Amino acid sequence: MKSVILLDNISVRYRAPEAKFGTLKEFAIQLIKQNVRYKEFLALRDINLEVKEGEILGIVGRNGAGKSTLLKVVSRVLIPTQGRVRLKGRVSPLLELGAGFHPELTGRENIFLNGTLLGHTHRELETRLDEIIEFAEMETFIDTPLRTYSSGMIARLGFSIATTWKPDILILDEVLSVGDENFRDKCRARIESFQGQGTSTLLVSHNSSNIEAMCTRAVWLDHGVMKAEGRVTEVVELYKQSQQN
Repeated sequence: MKSVILLDNISVRYRAPEAKFGTLKEFAIQLIKQNVRYKEFLALRDINLEVKEGEILGIVGRNGAGKSTLLKVVSRVLIPTQGRVRLKGRVSPLLELGAGFHPELTGRENIFLNGTLLGHTHRELETRLDEIIEFAEMETFIDTPLRTYSSGMIARLGFSIATTWKPDILILDEVLSVGDENFRDKCRARIESFQGQGTSTLLVSHNSSNIEAMCTRAVWLDHGVMKAEGRVTEVVELYKQSQQN
């Protein structure tokens, strides 16, 4: 199998103010006075990772471990401070609930907005519009504003848009944690179908049973460091043991 994702010595450094400011105006005043002091921290540290064609890689770790940062680096949303990212093929990211959507637009309008951000033309979206709506089970609500949708409805619509066209790399951040079980089963079936056609998937989930049921390999991140990589059951067990300590 050929490599489709290769992360070479990736680090991401963030900078945050040491003091907390109540308002933007207060921050701006202190910034002008040069009274703002910053502290730096590494969200990812020296990550080396290779993902093969057709793999489903699960990523586990506590909140703040660097999981979402890693997905953003692979999605090209975030440029790493250090290291090199090499990708082969088209990437479909579903990173955050509602990302790439506008709450005042209807579901139908958001399909065109989000689909355009993913690189699809208006004609392509028009051709597959009915398919997107049907898979998301949104026929009744597609012409109402997104702000009236539940989190599960938004997740269904986002997943449907991201996966109506088979990607080479599919990136999912907690998308299987919302919505009803029937729709989650549909998502799993589509992911497994793509796997059979060579799509590689990165999946972040706090539900370790999702990782164990779907993934072919797993990594455990802790404070930006890759603590373990390998067989899913072994990595998940190490992660669970760390939570008990």
